[in-house]
Amino acid sequence: MNPAEEYILSREEPYRSILLHIKAVIEMVISEVDMKYKWNIPCFYAGKQPICYLNASYKGKYVDVAFWNSSHLTKHIELMVSQDRKVVKSLRYTSLQEIDDVILAEVLKESYALKANGFYKK
Repeated sequence: MNPAEEYILSREEPYRSILLHIKAVIEMVISEVDMKYKWNIPCFYAGKQPICYLNASYKGKYVDVAFWNSSHLTKHIELMVSQDRKVVKSLRYTSLQEIDDVILAEVLKESYALKANGFYKK
């Protein structure tokens, strides 16, 4: 088992279920995505381009799906959180029921389409 999978499976509930569901949606929406383990969290790449990463916060009691290229995103930005971060924004979930697969898929597709744009907006 790779470290990214180990990270997900070792989380307590409800984090594990949320992470597993999000991982499944990511892999369904972006078929050539590759899950890697960087900075002690699961990170998803399309080739060498980062798409998003997952972070389970026990302190905050949520799971973040954070997008590196969020400065370029236009879909559902009103639902994204940028708390204590300068550029990266995320969709944040505290329960499995909160996840809207359509919204998550739309943001993932846009992030994938804009993957070559980089981190900052120029």
